[in-house]
Amino acid sequence: MGAKEEWQVSCRDIASRRRDMTVFVSQGHIVITVPPGEAAVLTPLEVGRLRAALRDAVVSASNTDV
Repeated sequence: MGAKEEWQVSCRDIASRRRDMTVFVSQGHIVITVPPGEAAVLTPLEVGRLRAALRDAVVSASNTDV
């Protein structure tokens, strides 16, 4: 198994505090962690970064399917 790839996406919680979402691949599945107990509030730029992280995770996950 290769190195674990992980992508961080900045966001804010509902109280406008800076937080991070994490996207990673686990056993061929894409996993997204968000601030615990909070909603992630994203700007359009942050949504673009999330989209890019998800795209990269999908590519990485498809490379692990054998």
